[in-house]
Amino acid sequence: MNTIEDTLNARISARIRIERESRGWSLSELADKAGVSRGMIHKIERGDSSPTAALLGRLSGAFGISMSTLIARAEMQEGKLLRFENQPVWRDPLSHYLRRHVSPRSDLPIDLVQIELPAGSDIPMPASSYALARQLIWLQQGTLLFIEGDTQHAMRPGDCLELGPPSDCRFVNDSDSPCIYLIVRLNHSGS
Repeated sequence: MNTIEDTLNARISARIRIERESRGWSLSELADKAGVSRGMIHKIERGDSSPTAALLGRLSGAFGISMSTLIARAEMQEGKLLRFENQPVWRDPLSHYLRRHVSPRSDLPIDLVQIELPAGSDIPMPASSYALARQLIWLQQGTLLFIEGDTQHAMRPGDCLELGPPSDCRFVNDSDSPCIYLIVRLNHSGS
């Protein structure tokens, strides 16, 4: 891992603890709400373990915010220009999915996040991880099968998909090469 990733993992761990404590929840309460073991949450908050994308989706859903919002609260820096080398990146320790926050902190109502999904990946996300957000998926490279509830969207480079009402979903790259896509997220006040 690089220094930016190490720093972001530490900030994500701290942010999870802040979100939990700001709600007055114990570790057990968060574990119950997220369907995750208390011990795992404790290890993440201490920085002894890095959360997977699926786990971050469950935790953010329990908090009533999107995964993107949870990570953005941990990673955003001041300034209107966010240079490539300073863009926060986070790597899922299980799938090696790479998330890069592209947009700088701003008053604009959107966030841009670039995802590199390795070949052979299948990443489930609960509906709660994006229940409060409006999002688009814009495929840049490779192929992506986005499964939204019972609906499957086979995407090719240049395709752009507006996510429907929140439902459990999966991001599947069943090809032999990585796919890269942008998540364009409309921010709502208070999220």
